[in-house]
Amino acid sequence: MQSEKLILTLLKQTQEILNQVEKLKSLDLNTLTIKENENTWSILECVEHLNLYGDFYLPQIESKIKNSTIKSDVDFKSSLLGNYFAKSMLPNDKLNKMKTFKDKNPINAALDKTAIDKLINQQNKLLELINLSKSVSLNNVKIKTSISSLIRINLGDTFQFYINHIIRHLKQIDRIRTKIY
Repeated sequence: MQSEKLILTLLKQTQEILNQVEKLKSLDLNTLTIKENENTWSILECVEHLNLYGDFYLPQIESKIKNSTIKSDVDFKSSLLGNYFAKSMLPNDKLNKMKTFKDKNPINAALDKTAIDKLINQQNKLLELINLSKSVSLNNVKIKTSISSLIRINLGDTFQFYINHIIRHLKQIDRIRTKIY
């Protein structure tokens, strides 16, 4: 795939995510915090989970892009591991449940609408970083994963993984909203 085409796709997906997240601001706090049961997440807990991942990935991506001396490639080639991670995040019709890491689990956290504002800010930062990535190699800039600092995937795969993870949880939010109404 051409690097330029991937970047355009990532920008489009992130803008769509941003539009969806901005709509959450119109919901009242009760709707945002209601839970099906004590073991499930509320809408705000889903949002905070995404914020925790943004706190992990965005500073690292920014640092790697700004410090990279490796120029952009015409073509992007997904790695076997990176492609696997990215595709594993895509939501299915029936969401395949995954266990989240303890440090990324916001269950029963005291949250308010500022969590949505933070996610909006992170998505704007992501748009900025995707644009900055046009000048670096999506293949050779490596990013540590949240699974282990020893496992690194290329920048292009990291963007795809990260965005697919957000899409996955926005689908979860849609399901929560459907159950509420």
